[in-house]
Amino acid sequence: MRATEGPVMVLAGAGSGKTRVITYRIAHLIRNNGVAPFNILALTFTNKAAGEMRNRIDGLLQGGSASGLWIGTFHSVFARLLRSYIHLIGYDRNFSIFDSDDSKSLIRQSMSDLGISQDSLPVNAVQSIISKAKNSFILPSEFQSRPGDYNQQKAAQIYELYTRKLRENNALDFDDLLIKPLELFRAHEDVLGQLQETFRYIMIDEYQDTNRAQYLAAKMLGARHRNIFVVGDDAQSIYSWRGADISNILNFQDDYQESQIFKLVENYRSTGTILKAANSIIRNNRRQIKKELVSHRSAGDPVTLIEAWNERHEAEKVVEHIRTMRMRKDCDFRSFAVFYRTNAQSRVLEDVMRQNRIPYRIFGSVSFYKRKEIKDAVAYLRFILNDRDNESLLRIINFPPRKIGEVSIARLKEYARERDVSLYEAISSAADGDFQQRLVNALQGFTGVIEQLRQLAEYGSVYDVLDEMYTLTAIPSLLQAENTAESLARYENLQELLSMARDFSDHNPDASSLGDFLENISLASDYDETRESDNYVSLMTVHASKGLEFPVVFVTGMEERLFPLNTYEQDELEEERRLFYVAMTRAQENIFLSWARSRYLYGQPQQCLRSMFIAEIDPSILHTEAGELPGGRSAGQKPMNSGGPVPARLQPQAGSAAASKTESRSRTKGISPGTMVQHVLFGPGTVLEVHGTGTAQKVKIRFRSAGDKTLMVQYANLKIVG
Repeated sequence: MRATEGPVMVLAGAGSGKTRVITYRIAHLIRNNGVAPFNILALTFTNKAAGEMRNRIDGLLQGGSASGLWIGTFHSVFARLLRSYIHLIGYDRNFSIFDSDDSKSLIRQSMSDLGISQDSLPVNAVQSIISKAKNSFILPSEFQSRPGDYNQQKAAQIYELYTRKLRENNALDFDDLLIKPLELFRAHEDVLGQLQETFRYIMIDEYQDTNRAQYLAAKMLGARHRNIFVVGDDAQSIYSWRGADISNILNFQDDYQESQIFKLVENYRSTGTILKAANSIIRNNRRQIKKELVSHRSAGDPVTLIEAWNERHEAEKVVEHIRTMRMRKDCDFRSFAVFYRTNAQSRVLEDVMRQNRIPYRIFGSVSFYKRKEIKDAVAYLRFILNDRDNESLLRIINFPPRKIGEVSIARLKEYARERDVSLYEAISSAADGDFQQRLVNALQGFTGVIEQLRQLAEYGSVYDVLDEMYTLTAIPSLLQAENTAESLARYENLQELLSMARDFSDHNPDASSLGDFLENISLASDYDETRESDNYVSLMTVHASKGLEFPVVFVTGMEERLFPLNTYEQDELEEERRLFYVAMTRAQENIFLSWARSRYLYGQPQQCLRSMFIAEIDPSILHTEAGELPGGRSAGQKPMNSGGPVPARLQPQAGSAAASKTESRSRTKGISPGTMVQHVLFGPGTVLEVHGTGTAQKVKIRFRSAGDKTLMVQYANLKIVG
């Protein structure tokens, strides 16, 4: 059946060959229907996808011309349009496009003009709030009229001034490339009419990832001819934190009631068992367009469930399975991928792979020990141990910001040379030199932190020193306050370093000095995970795995509060389930799901419950490592492969913070609206609503930094503070 006219949606399941659909359609329209290439607009989300699409079309046309075809990302296509028409809304055509750093600089200027301190409201947080507003096509005037917390109210003022400053600079930021066309279309219907006539056929790839602004632009451009063709998969909508709105694809038939819907459900990638597992998971979502993937291949092996005592044991089991399969199937390291929900989880996996001489590569990120926040924290520890380490000193002296600039540092270096002392000695005696009092105060604050930590290091554990450093510098708190996806990931990485310090102190009682710990980190960070060969195990977050495929996949950390991650709000839970579905459908031959009964979180060993998602998999295709059926046991019950007592080195410590559900429940007994609570990730907040009782009790909390969240009390690990 051919459907070249009118609105069409193709629901392309994972591994069903969706890119081919758009390229063949464009080639057909040009070659067989006589459509001029310049009457076709194809929108993608990456330049790579656009380039691959254009190359395929050129190949299909076999010498025929696709010259004039409009194909590219939303941002690149709309920037091209604005060069022709933006003068109609008060900009010059030679406008500048500000990158992220330019944008932050202008936001800082706006905050300074308004007298808003960057200490109370971080620039990154403001940039994130403004970006989310623009992606939802919320202009400054509307944003200011919306109720919100302190951050939202101040951000509204900054947004309005920042927008004026952009216009004064004849500049657009990246998000403006999406909303300025909408302003143009609304103000000049004649221009919109011209473009509607030009773009008679509109095609959009990855439609489930469109935000509000992209949705409106496509709808307005396609309103005349209604030849809008979208390809996507609602089951793979996993970017709401970037502004993607799953409603766009779910409501397509409401927007275009005459639309035709086609479902591509034959998967050419995975075995029948893997698809059966994926289908059984995703059918639990309420908001979805029903479809069932079917395999082009045989059933294959069952899904394997790995149970470990803790995260290190989990990593060791992953390595053990990789070794066994390499010998049994004679496959390369490149056949294996290990997924995790958060970047911080890579640390233990990296350590164990390095110790077992298994080559690996972090995909879409950098190695744990090379991440900026980890290097910053380690620099503090190195300098506490060795105050002549000027490289570490220069890294930390103005982190977090203390208003100690390059000019001041240059003068301090000169002062040290004149007195023939180390740079730190010069800093410590700056009050005796000819320095401004403001600088002396800042330097004394810094040396005060260092000396306190140095004294603690003489008798305290590595964990104690690092934990106190976090308190004295407030670095984790600053990252939490930013409340962006990037800052929260950095916060989690710092907490993972704290967990590593606690684990190191607990399991190395005779060699747990600060020097021993730093030596361990130095050996780890010296490892080059990329190697020269392309034969390595791939490590990545589940988000980074989208669009990729591997013969063998391990999904680690399948525990409550980790995957799904810290949420029980319905929409967020459904996105977590879609994310798990994406992870499952990356596997071609085998998939392993692993969980740990105990895991260090935020520096404390905590008991874990098996992820609810495991129970959603058809039990007939889920086997333990011993090849047994799990017997339908729910999370937290007797382990499937108990095999005797837990080794002492793997046992969770009794009495640790949040080590048991009983302790968690006792801390939240009597919770009610108005109660002040503390959450380990979201920080302080106030309870707004309480629903249900016992294990089903939920609370709605307004957090100062993270906004409103609905959490299950049983799992939220809340602490009443007032």
